[in-house]
Amino acid sequence: MRCYKLLVPCVALVGGIAAAQTPDYSNVGRAPTPEEIRTQDIGIAPSGRNLPPGSGTAQQGAVIFAAKCAVCHGETGEGGSTAPPLLGGKETLNTPRPVRTIGSYWPFATTIWDYVNRAMPRNQAGSLKPDEVYALTAYLLYRNDIIKETDVISASTLPKVQMPNRNGFVPQRMEDIADARKRGCQNGRCP
Repeated sequence: MRCYKLLVPCVALVGGIAAAQTPDYSNVGRAPTPEEIRTQDIGIAPSGRNLPPGSGTAQQGAVIFAAKCAVCHGETGEGGSTAPPLLGGKETLNTPRPVRTIGSYWPFATTIWDYVNRAMPRNQAGSLKPDEVYALTAYLLYRNDIIKETDVISASTLPKVQMPNRNGFVPQRMEDIADARKRGCQNGRCP
């Protein structure tokens, strides 16, 4: 189609053709029911909301780690050929080469449980039972010197674990940062 002499009518014609080819998605699907939403709302909050019943210790987790995790993360979690280290990195976040591990970077212990539950072991995500996930979480917390080897991790104790970098993240509300410059305010304008 040659439109260079009649530019305005041609643009309208091309726009009309594009609109006519746009698919109409009305009457496709339906709104999910509250029950369907509830079954997909599996995220674990820092408060522990949605954690299932169960418990585990680092001693129990060591056995599971050796069987299901060491092949990728190394025998003790130091990192392997296919997975990053889970240990170390203390006081490296303010250096040119920060090492982001569970013990140096993650702000909430519940995130460990959530991630292991959803994504591990590799190629078998979701295959662990809640007690196994609690035990692995306890093992990882223990190996990072955050809890004792005999501490029991459960839905009630996990949210209470204070992670080393808990206060290293920006608050949820920018107004909670007292210094305007640290909030990113410039020339009287704040985000």
